[in-house]
Amino acid sequence: MTKAKILVVEDEAIVAKDLQYRLIKFGYAVPAIASSGEEAINKAVELSPDIVLMDIKLKGVMDGIEAAQEIYKRLDIPVIYLTAYADENTLERAKITEPFGYLLKPFKEKELQTNIEITLTKHALERELKANKKWLDALLRSISDAVIASDMQELITFMNPVAENLTGWKQEEACGRNSSEIFKIANAETHNAIESPIARVLQDGITVNLPAETILITKDGAEIPIDDSAAPIKDDKDNITGAVLVFRDITERKRAIEAGKKQIEQEQLLVQWEEINQLKNDFLNLVSHELRSPLSNMKLMIQMLQLSPNTEEAQHYLHLMEGECDRELGLINDLLDLQRLESSSYPVITPDALVLQQWIPWIIEPFQIRIQQHQQTLRLNLPSNLPPLLSDGISLERILVELLNNTCKYTPAGGEIILSVRHNSSEAPAKTIITVSNSKEIPVTELPRIFEKFYRLPNADIWNQGGSGLGLPIVEKLVEQLQGNIQVESGNGWTTFTLILTDLYSDPIAKR
Repeated sequence: MTKAKILVVEDEAIVAKDLQYRLIKFGYAVPAIASSGEEAINKAVELSPDIVLMDIKLKGVMDGIEAAQEIYKRLDIPVIYLTAYADENTLERAKITEPFGYLLKPFKEKELQTNIEITLTKHALERELKANKKWLDALLRSISDAVIASDMQELITFMNPVAENLTGWKQEEACGRNSSEIFKIANAETHNAIESPIARVLQDGITVNLPAETILITKDGAEIPIDDSAAPIKDDKDNITGAVLVFRDITERKRAIEAGKKQIEQEQLLVQWEEINQLKNDFLNLVSHELRSPLSNMKLMIQMLQLSPNTEEAQHYLHLMEGECDRELGLINDLLDLQRLESSSYPVITPDALVLQQWIPWIIEPFQIRIQQHQQTLRLNLPSNLPPLLSDGISLERILVELLNNTCKYTPAGGEIILSVRHNSSEAPAKTIITVSNSKEIPVTELPRIFEKFYRLPNADIWNQGGSGLGLPIVEKLVEQLQGNIQVESGNGWTTFTLILTDLYSDPIAKR
C-alpha cells in the first residue's frame, strides 16, 4: 500500500521538524516542508501531496487560509489547519475554504492521526462521488433524449443540452425555477394546459407518462410534439428526493406516421383506381356488346329489306329495326341518366301530391299485355284509405317501371308478380311502403351485388333475358334523390324489393 504524502506548511522550523518526525512515525511520507504561503502553493503543484497540514499564521503577504484556498481550488488537495488561533474572525475565514480539519495547538498525536485518516477517507469518497457525477453528467449530456431534474419543491436542479434546445431555456436560467414554468405542456388539439408530470411524481411516487398528442410550448412560444415519462429520484432509504423528466421531440416520428398514412391512402387509391379501371373494362365490354348487337341486327335487316320483294316481310323487318333502335336508345338514355344521377346534375325534384289509388293502376297498365303474353299474373294490393304521397312523380314512376320491368323479365311463365302498398303512421314521420315481389328466387350470394352497375344475374343470357345491368343502379340513385330507402330480400321461392318513402316538402328538399 502506497504511503500517503503530506505537505507540512509551518514557519517555525523546530515545530515543522517535530511534526515531520511524528508523521513519519505514523507511517506517512513527508516529502517537503514549506514556511510561507507562496512556497506552499509551489510545493503542492510540484509534489501533488495527498494532504496539506497548514498553519494559518505564516510569514509573508499570504497567510495559511489564502494559501489553502488557492491549493484546493487549483489541485483539489484537502487541507487540515493546525493553528493556535481560534478567534471567531479566523474561524469564519477558515470555514469559507471548506477545510477537512481544524486542530488547535497543542494537539495530541492520536488526534492528529485520526484527523488525517478521516480526511484521506472522506476525500477519496468525495473524489469518487465527483467522478461519478462527472460520468453521469457526461452521460446525460450525450444522450439524445432531453432530461430535466427537480428537487422536492419542483424546482429545477439540472437540464441537459437537449432539454435546453427543446425548451429554449439555458440551465443557468432554469435552475431554481419551478418546473411548470420551464416545462410548459398542452394538448395538441385543444391547447388546454396539462399539469407537469413532476408534480404528480412527487405527490404519488410513481412513474408517470404523458397523454398522447402532447405538445411542449417553448420559451419563445413554439410548439413541439413530445413523448415523455417522469420518475421519482430516491435515496438509499427509498425516500423521494426529487424527480427526473425524460422527453423527446417526436416531430420526425409523427411525420413518418403521416407518411405511412399517405402511403396507405395512395395504395387504397391505387386499389380504387384498379377497381375503376376494371369497371371501365366491364363497361366497355358490355357497351360494345349491347351497342354492337342492335347495329348488327339493323344492318342485317336492311340487307334483307333490299333483297325482299315481299311488302309484309319488309314491314316485319322494319318493326324489328324499330325495336332495335328503341333498345339502342334505351341503353344510351340509361347511361346518360345514371351519369347525371352520379354527378348530381339530375333535374330538381318537384314534389306532387300523388293519389296512389289512381296513380299506381295508371303506372302498371302498360305491363298488362306483356304479362299476359308471358302467361304471368299481376296482383295489386292497394288499400282504399291511403293518404296522398307528396313525392316526385317522374322519379317514382321511373322507379316502379324499372322494378316491374325487372320482375317481368325474370318471372317464369305461369309465375306471379305482386305489387303492394301500405301506409305506416305509427312512426314519425309517417312512411309509405311499396313492395314489388315476384315468384323467382335470387341466390343469396348474388344479393349484395344486385345494385351494382352493369351487373346481371348469372345465366341471364341463357334465360334470354338481355339488359344492360343499369336499371337497378338507376333505381337506387333515384330513391336516394327521394330521400327514401330500398331493400331487397329473397327466399322461399320469392324475391321482394321494398321501397320506403316519406313525404317531401318544398323547403328542405335535397336538390341536385
